[in-house]
Amino acid sequence: MEPWFTLRQEAQQRGFLAEWAPLGLPEEAQRRYRAWLEAGNHASMDYLLPSTRLEPAQRFAWARSVLVLAAPQAYPDPGPPEGGVRLGRVARYAWVRDYHVLLEPYLRELEDCAAKLGVQAKGYVDTGPFSERSYAVLSGLGWVGRNAMLMRMGEGAYLSLALLLTSLEPPEPAPPYPNRCGRCTRCLTACPTGALLGDGTLDARRCISYWTIEHRGLIPAPLWPLIGDWLFGCDLCQEVCPWNRKPQVFWSGFRPEPELAHPDLEEFFSLSSRAFARRYERTVFLRPGRTRMARNALIVLANRQEHLPLVRRAAGDVNPVVRATAARALARFGDWDAVARLGHDPQPEVAQEAQAVLAGR
Repeated sequence: MEPWFTLRQEAQQRGFLAEWAPLGLPEEAQRRYRAWLEAGNHASMDYLLPSTRLEPAQRFAWARSVLVLAAPQAYPDPGPPEGGVRLGRVARYAWVRDYHVLLEPYLRELEDCAAKLGVQAKGYVDTGPFSERSYAVLSGLGWVGRNAMLMRMGEGAYLSLALLLTSLEPPEPAPPYPNRCGRCTRCLTACPTGALLGDGTLDARRCISYWTIEHRGLIPAPLWPLIGDWLFGCDLCQEVCPWNRKPQVFWSGFRPEPELAHPDLEEFFSLSSRAFARRYERTVFLRPGRTRMARNALIVLANRQEHLPLVRRAAGDVNPVVRATAARALARFGDWDAVARLGHDPQPEVAQEAQAVLAGR
């Protein structure tokens, strides 16, 4: 039995969709990626800059092929727990423990399997310098839809990707997966910020997921109404996709948790950053951290016009980003006295934001 067949079979036995791709990406894929970067569509995410992302052989001289793994994540909503301030929506992939943490042990197992076959291998879960979706398309696992997500009939777009680099020469590639978006543009219509560009890419500078997860500072006021009740990420383009209507398939290692799908917003203002890290250990909430989750919560509360006492509490938060966001949130409730007090905050960025809010009253 060929080693490549054995490794793919080992991956499939662990519940993954798996296909092989050569290490080198086609010139057209590289050109599109560079054009996307040159247009500034990556926003502040400089880790997406090319370096070895498009030519991994520069860093991994031993590698010849990639086993692309996909873990379906169309698990059901576990429902909210009782008590707490349970407002705001969380992107589906965050309803379980951090997929990096969950998938990595299985990649280590596949590395061990490869070693027993005399094959050098190294696994990555969305952490190495690779264009995962490009490899997934090259392997025949699926197509990239207008919502910029990898898609398959049966599993839809709810997929977490990982890669196993190997020293094996790649087998004959699977035929390209046909693009089944057709004339459908529901995802483009559903995106409130116009982030989807219609060609399978997005402009992160307009994306709710970027602003609520990656962006470090204040979120511009014009975006607040468009963010709506999204606390972490956004699934609107996924929810309207016809291919995502029926999938109820998910990898066995995924277990959605009520406290992650419907977190208690009050904790973002009551916990210290250290306590937050302990509370949400092994979750993707650690990427934005306590400060940005509190910032996002304030926007949700302001948009919903609920829980004013919690917003007032945020005006005394230890972090200036949270206090500055609270100034604008308080204005949405018409609490101008509280905004005026923040106008005298010792932190310049807080005072400036509060004064700008007052000036636009």
